[in-house]
Amino acid sequence: MYKAVRNILVSTALLLACTAGQAQQQPTADASLWWKHAVLYEIYPRSFQDSNGDGVGDLNGIAERLGYLQKLGVDAIWIAPMYPSPQVDFGYDISDYENVDPQYGTLGDFAKLESTARQKHIRIVLDMVLNHTSDKHRWFVESAGSRMNAKADWYVWNDGIPASTPGLRPIQSKNAHTGGKGSVVPPNNWESYFGGSAWEWSPVREQFYYHKFYKQQPDLNWRNPAVEAAMFATMRFWLDRGVAGFRLDAIPTLFEDPQLRNEGETGGVNAQGDPNLDDSRTNSLPEVHDVIRRMRAMVASYPGDRVLIGETYLPNTAELDKWYGGPAHDELQLPMDMLLGFSNKLDAATFRKFISEAGTQLHGSQPLFVFDNHDNTRSIDRYAPASATAMERDKIGKLLAAVLLTTKSTALLYQGEELGMVTSIPTRREDVKDPIGITGWPKEKGRDGERTPMQWTAGPQAGFSSDPNTWLPIPASYKTANAASESHEPGSQLTWYERLIALRRAMPALHNGTLTMLDEKNPDVLSYVRTVPGQPSVFVALNFSSTTKTVTLDLNAAGVTGKPVKTLLTDDASLVPAATISLTPYASWIGITQ
Repeated sequence: MYKAVRNILVSTALLLACTAGQAQQQPTADASLWWKHAVLYEIYPRSFQDSNGDGVGDLNGIAERLGYLQKLGVDAIWIAPMYPSPQVDFGYDISDYENVDPQYGTLGDFAKLESTARQKHIRIVLDMVLNHTSDKHRWFVESAGSRMNAKADWYVWNDGIPASTPGLRPIQSKNAHTGGKGSVVPPNNWESYFGGSAWEWSPVREQFYYHKFYKQQPDLNWRNPAVEAAMFATMRFWLDRGVAGFRLDAIPTLFEDPQLRNEGETGGVNAQGDPNLDDSRTNSLPEVHDVIRRMRAMVASYPGDRVLIGETYLPNTAELDKWYGGPAHDELQLPMDMLLGFSNKLDAATFRKFISEAGTQLHGSQPLFVFDNHDNTRSIDRYAPASATAMERDKIGKLLAAVLLTTKSTALLYQGEELGMVTSIPTRREDVKDPIGITGWPKEKGRDGERTPMQWTAGPQAGFSSDPNTWLPIPASYKTANAASESHEPGSQLTWYERLIALRRAMPALHNGTLTMLDEKNPDVLSYVRTVPGQPSVFVALNFSSTTKTVTLDLNAAGVTGKPVKTLLTDDASLVPAATISLTPYASWIGITQ
């Protein structure tokens, strides 16, 4: 009965949406800015679809699944690094920026993928790793060969300091090496994200090189203009091949303090056992904004509104605004807003705060909300209380999707998010593939859990590969959480996402309307209205609690005129819309003025 009633509600809603949304077909002032209203979808290529039976996903596999992405309503796919790489950090250690790793395919395969995607109105955004290369990249091989070659200063090199220097930190003392000037240690206390000192000794040069991440990922020296010129050239290589833009990996870390001063210790130790540091000397230095402005200008020289998306984990909205260029709007079009999606607190007031800040503190820039990616435990596992039942977890997943797809933001999904895929954390160290899990076990178990293969079917290997030895194991959840099964289930996560995205496209208010918070003092219910002149308004009410709650929809206070609201989409078939709405635990409701 529940499914039947819900089907009727949704069918009626979509009919209403299509009728009300006719004006959406008319061009608007910013209609050409495709990324402003887009649904972006991250693909981790190793785990999306294997086309040749080797247990690893590839470009032809992505091409095979474009129909699925088109049906879902995706506007662009972001492909995590597919370039040649030793795969120490699974592609984020690039050895050649202008080719495709053989395990993923060829440049020809990429050209076919780009062409097929374009036919389906799906753009391609590539991951671009600008902070570092692989130590196998020809630039680093040359740089490490001597102190007197053409690329000697393309990376961050330092002689170190005498091992007898007073006040050394332990992380320096235990990395002593004997060079031409006697025993030396790293010049400061900087740490690698993967554990240990961020400085690695090169016996050939008798110097240390800096690596913010793994030791096989030496940092480029962005203070050298030749480095910027070379990296911009690699970006042009792909822009010339039709990519719609780039997601810029670890972009705040391009520059380091030229004086190499120690970072401040904040107390305690991290999962690797190293002191916690404030990263003030190696993250978000002012110089990076000059580079981004030049990059924005370079990308803008290409037609088609190419876009720059930033991996920007920042402490607050004011800092996020700087990455847009503030009122100048001349840096990234879409720095990722991680404040909302990684608050990890299922709390209406917290969500209300971050959504409101994004609408008022970014100088009118377009927010990009993100709840999931390949580096973090999946959102359903971060936001659902440990006590939540399976049904409650399902509803919380839908609530998060409603926030992502009905607020005034560009939306970024991560593969499997729309299926309700869960994190599958390794239980044994010997099963861990991720380098941070290997060095941090058991406190840090790594990122394998969110990178497991996409769950397409309930068949062998979840339809991901014909090889039973997939690069990461298939989670047991694939039997029920898979695209094939969910596509036929009216109450599934996949169907919910499809319908939300359809509403987002069809309704002018969701596509381009303003957002006004409602019932702002309600501690448990997040509610807001999206409005655009001359079109029906859309109301959203979401219960963040485990008990039934009410919300008052004050149309006059919201400045909305029209008849009482009617349901567009809900996961609570018992709900009857009125001036005061009663929401069952974790229920989501979307309505429209008649």
